Amino acid sequence: MDDIDLAILRALQENGRVSISDIGSKINLSVSAVGERIKKLEKSGVINHYTAIINGKYFNKELTALMFISLESPKFIDSFLKFVNEENDILECHYIAGNYDYMIKIVTNNPETLEKILNKVKGVTGIIKTYTNVVLKTTKNNYSIYPSVLPLGK
Repeated sequence: MDDIDLAILRALQENGRVSISDIGSKINLSVSAVGERIKKLEKSGVINHYTAIINGKYFNKELTALMFISLESPKFIDSFLKFVNEENDILECHYIAGNYDYMIKIVTNNPETLEKILNKVKGVTGIIKTYTNVVLKTTKNNYSIYPSVLPLGK
């Protein structure tokens, strides 16, 4: 990986549908060279996948909450994670260190739908404690890391 690969990654982050030709023009590289580098980045796992990022406002999904969850015992992890994976309004789930075991990001319609989800979460066997914050405004939301330095050992 070199500065050219980083430039390609940044261009794809800015617009995942940008043409190889446009990237080549921007970084002064031939279309075939850009295409080959992108294939290598995909094959090596640097580029994990491509996706469309959907604006929740168009589906009345404008309320975001972060919920911290403590489990009674590790024996409840599988059933908790099964629940999380089946709930479409739970967008993220992170196993964390500190006072809680997991943090989930919920994006839903309104306070009433949030209340229903929170009650469902609290009803999952093994959950002993929760703490929820409602997001008032998001000031930064990057969907991926910013590739700025070469990986360690490279």
